[in-house]
Amino acid sequence: MNDAANKSPQYIDELLQLHNKIAELERILSEAMTEKDVMRERQTQFQRLVESIGDVIFEVDHQGVILYFSPIGKDIWGYDQEDIIGKNFIEFVHPDDRDILITRFMELSTGVEYPLIYRIKNKSGEFRWVRTKTKSRIGNGTFIGAIGTLIDFSDQKQMEETLRESEDLFRSLVDYMHDAMIILSWDGSILFSNRAAARIIEYERAEELVGHNMVEYIHPDSLQNAAEDLEAVKADKMGFLSEYHLCTVTGRNILVESVGGKIIFRGDPANLVCIRDITSRKRAEGKLLESEEKYRNILENIEDGYFEVDLAGNFTFFNPSLCRILGYPREEMPGMNNRVFMDDENAKKVFRAFNEIYATGIPTKGFEWETIRKDGARTYIEVSVSLIVKPGEKPTGFRGIARDVTERNQAEQKLQDTLESLRKSVSATVQVMVSAVEIRDPYTAGHQNRAADLARAIATEMSLSQSRIDGIRMAGSIHDIGKLSVPAEILSNPTKLTELEFSMIKEHAHKGFKMLKEVVSPWPLAEIVYQHHERMDGSGYPRHLKGEEILLESRILAVADVVESMASHRPYRPALGLDAALNEIENNKGTIYDAGAVDVCLRLFREKGYQFTLR
Repeated sequence: MNDAANKSPQYIDELLQLHNKIAELERILSEAMTEKDVMRERQTQFQRLVESIGDVIFEVDHQGVILYFSPIGKDIWGYDQEDIIGKNFIEFVHPDDRDILITRFMELSTGVEYPLIYRIKNKSGEFRWVRTKTKSRIGNGTFIGAIGTLIDFSDQKQMEETLRESEDLFRSLVDYMHDAMIILSWDGSILFSNRAAARIIEYERAEELVGHNMVEYIHPDSLQNAAEDLEAVKADKMGFLSEYHLCTVTGRNILVESVGGKIIFRGDPANLVCIRDITSRKRAEGKLLESEEKYRNILENIEDGYFEVDLAGNFTFFNPSLCRILGYPREEMPGMNNRVFMDDENAKKVFRAFNEIYATGIPTKGFEWETIRKDGARTYIEVSVSLIVKPGEKPTGFRGIARDVTERNQAEQKLQDTLESLRKSVSATVQVMVSAVEIRDPYTAGHQNRAADLARAIATEMSLSQSRIDGIRMAGSIHDIGKLSVPAEILSNPTKLTELEFSMIKEHAHKGFKMLKEVVSPWPLAEIVYQHHERMDGSGYPRHLKGEEILLESRILAVADVVESMASHRPYRPALGLDAALNEIENNKGTIYDAGAVDVCLRLFREKGYQFTLR
């Protein structure tokens, strides 16, 4: 089709030459032929020439009325000659193209020859693009019309439109890319640039880069690398990744990552380069590396072992301290399963713990189990373990901190043994003291033990720790030890005590404190004894302490002491009975006696059937 378009002017010249020859023939033949024969011969020759041409030939008069439209037009446009000859050509032109076509047609009168692309309507009503080459016809010095060729240009026009749309789309996509895209000639000249390239080099518009040489923006230290990459592109190597230092127009030095490849641009080989500014990323990577190095140094040097295992328990990462704790060389541990370090019982224990962490996602702290070192020695480790899981993903393993607590456990056991020995020693000493008190005061024989038993029962019901319960029991057993300093005749006096005698007895709390304050014991025995006659409202003795100033152990012992004393016989009075004792503490609950201890004591006797044991 394009070849035909290019030959159109030649056809027109031939037609005009033919007109001239025919005119000459007319003159010659006029002498030998009639006018009718001349016209018939002329028409026959012209028709043969026109029909031998594959393009549509048309002729119009000076007003645009169609005088001739070659028969081949029917195949292309669907019109018979009688459908179109005699009508103005402008009737078939698309309305949007008529003005420019009329203007150009008028210019033909001045002798201008022109090609033109516009749309005309075929017989089915469809507008198609055509390309025409037209020449004016002049007769006796006057414009009498035009003759030309008409070529269907729709397919090519559609291709051009598609290409233009593709180019526009490509330009839009390229301009909105985050990465820079530059096309370079082999000598480094910038043939094309997108917006991102201008942004990186710090131009306002992409067009400002075009025409410059890329060497202007490459730091001298990177020129050699850039030259080597260009040679690689020329050799059709694609996909390599390089880093360069570029200099922006403002003088900033930036680090970029680039990839290049060979393309054909405007008919010539060129280098397509994609560039990404990685200055910030490299800075962040540097900080990350510093941070990783920092924490790696910490992990490498801490005493505790750090480990990471997959869901099956195979080691994926660990620090040197873990190797030291388990007694294995570092090169043997990657991929080793943690079951290697434990017996079946501990393996089951560890499995349950890790399975619970996996199921709940809740880390565990202070979890302890026994391990077996490579040399067969058994040690105890204490670990804190959590899941390895990224947000929105499934867990991939566990990480934890392990500490060898073998020596600590041994020390704790030794301490427990020492405390147990101390308890036994204190208990024996206390028992001697109890016996001494009861020998001097036969009337109160067993009082201390019964009060101690009740105090222990109250403390147990209040859910105190076992150690505090044992301390209360021990202190209760000797809470009246200070009576060793009171004359025996006062303690056994069957009559009402004088004020002086009673004041001497009240001193037994202070005397007991003095006797016990130097005794080494795991419990504050001296203070418990010192405070067992203090009262919540401060009405007690010897220091008139109030409320929380009084040890809980002493408050519990005070309730037990009062209940046992009132329920038992004394030399100077008969027993008042258990009911009177319970009424006493109930009526003064919260004012004189600790409310919690009173409630528990009442519950023990009234609901749980507690009874004093005779001794």
